[in-house]
Amino acid sequence: MSRNPTIRFMVWRNFALMHSKSVKSQPSINHLRAYLSMGVKANSVKTFISYLLSILVQAKRSVLMARVILALVVFGVTACAERLTSHAQDSAASATEILTNATAITNVTVIDAVNGVRKNQTVVFDGDNIVSVQTAGPPADTARRIDGTGRYLIPGLWDFHVHLTYDERLTAVMPQLFLSYGITSVRDTGGLMHEILPVVEKMRAAGEIAPRVFFAGPLLDGEFVVYNGIGRPEIGVSVPTPELARQQVIEMHAQGVNFIKVYEMVQPEVFDALTEIAGELDLPIDSHVPLSMRARDAGPRVSSIEHLRNIEMDCAAGAEKLHRARLALLQNDEGISGAALRTAMHSEQRLPAIGDYDEAQCDIVIAALQDTVMVPTLRLNSFVLLPPWQRPDWQEALSRLPTNVSRDWQTQAERRRSSPAGDPLFANWSMFLTNRMHDAGVPFGAGTDVPINLSVPGYSLHSELDMLVKAGLTPLEALEAATLEPAKFFGLEGNMGAIAEGQVADMVLLDADPLEDINNTKRIVMVISKGQRVVEQ
Repeated sequence: MSRNPTIRFMVWRNFALMHSKSVKSQPSINHLRAYLSMGVKANSVKTFISYLLSILVQAKRSVLMARVILALVVFGVTACAERLTSHAQDSAASATEILTNATAITNVTVIDAVNGVRKNQTVVFDGDNIVSVQTAGPPADTARRIDGTGRYLIPGLWDFHVHLTYDERLTAVMPQLFLSYGITSVRDTGGLMHEILPVVEKMRAAGEIAPRVFFAGPLLDGEFVVYNGIGRPEIGVSVPTPELARQQVIEMHAQGVNFIKVYEMVQPEVFDALTEIAGELDLPIDSHVPLSMRARDAGPRVSSIEHLRNIEMDCAAGAEKLHRARLALLQNDEGISGAALRTAMHSEQRLPAIGDYDEAQCDIVIAALQDTVMVPTLRLNSFVLLPPWQRPDWQEALSRLPTNVSRDWQTQAERRRSSPAGDPLFANWSMFLTNRMHDAGVPFGAGTDVPINLSVPGYSLHSELDMLVKAGLTPLEALEAATLEPAKFFGLEGNMGAIAEGQVADMVLLDADPLEDINNTKRIVMVISKGQRVVEQ
């Protein structure tokens, strides 16, 4: 086929002229195909059509017109086919180029919450992009191959509740600890802006090996701040009025926060202002249930709720009476600290509310929370049921921490091990409520509150997955809580949370099936973060 546009146009013109001179010329279909096989380049289409139209004006016989129109139609098909063929050839060349710079994980079992279990797959990724996922066939022609035979590939995990600046002894080592346990994304749920911003900027710097990080800035608290730096780290700020609340969120948004975190001591009118401005700025809202409100009222207006905390007060038969009592206590006539005031209300109402549990009331609350992601932090709430030192691999996890932290936590563990465990009522309630919510279809996110209460960064996420399964989630649902649901929170499920073409290349290769035992998520062979092999065992 000639590639010269001038020659190709002349061929078509001669064909048309021949039939304009004598309608008696009756080319056969094969004759016509012979001409058509020479084709015509797309850039000569306009000229060719103009020429045919001039012939049609001169033509007087319908037979000739029909033949010319036929030629035009077939020409159009030919031109389109040629363009498609050229595009396919270009795409094939492009695909070949991609594959020569890519990595293929071959013959692996792929598990994610979107597609379930897919056996004997080849997953090809190029940089921070999954290029293809398909049934294993002939070896992919890629620059690098990883044999996945007998292994399991899951999406990179999230810890959906972390505090990167809570303990400055751990801040610098957290990114590597997270990655070593397959956590490729984290959601920081509370830190002062001047402390968290440098950490986030470093983790996001080009070439930095660190998890993806999403952050909220400080806890947005009421007039009396719980985390005010007195007796505990300072990670909260006071927003006592609606006007100050709006201004605080506007300023944080300008500084780049990905969501906001509403804390327990805010008043209802401040909660209203926070949710309104967050909606205007398209910021997701994470929250504790404010003590000034009931869970059934606050929960539907936020994107996620932490710790299940204060929901028990709304599941009680006397929920309305408890609410009135809290409103009176929040007046804080004695002027005690925010932390002391919160503790007093928890102590006065939490366990009595659980003892006053009313199933019908709780059904109403759970229905109201149907679309709000619950982050129960069971490894924290139900700590007494399975403290970390009872896990066989906790000592090894402890050894990965800086020496001063490891020694400190070991001392704390030994002291607590020899002391009474405490009342397990709230621990059991948390497991029970998680189960009830799961049965009702409430979504869950997997978070740990690391590094609070002996929470080893990275390691504790696997403890959380174990506790979620103990509470009634299936292993696949637990994985969903640590992969897909966090992505959905930020509207990123099209890019993250599964192993599929077009998703980011965050993956964890395991040597045992996590659906048989969720603790197999710790059987890590390799961690791929942003397309880089950052951990290999």
